[in-house]
Amino acid sequence: MGTNRRYADHVDRQMDERVLERIARSGALQTLSDLELQLDAELFTRDPRPRPVTAWVRFGETPVQVRADACAWTPHAVGIRFVIGGREFKTWVWASAVRAADQGRRPAT
Repeated sequence: MGTNRRYADHVDRQMDERVLERIARSGALQTLSDLELQLDAELFTRDPRPRPVTAWVRFGETPVQVRADACAWTPHAVGIRFVIGGREFKTWVWASAVRAADQGRRPAT
C-alpha cells in the first residue's frame, strides 16, 4: 500500500518549524557588529523588492539554515529577515552564509 507523500511533507514541515521555534528560544539571534559591517566605509544597497535566499544564522551557539529575504547588502555582508513561529527576525550575516533560494539543500523553514 502506498503512502500519501503530501501528508508526509506537511508533517515534515511542521516538525521543522517546531525545531526552529525551540532553537529560536534557546539563545539570542547573532548579528554582525558595526565594526564588522563598516557601513560608513562600504557600499550599501537596500532593495525595495527583497530577494528570496537561504541563509545560515545562529541563535546563541546553535547554527541553523533558514529561508529568508535579502533586504540589504554590502560587498561582504547581507541583511536578511525571516519568520519563525509568527515572529519576524532581522540580522546581518556574512555574504558567504547566503545562497539564492533555488540553490543548495532544502532549509529547515
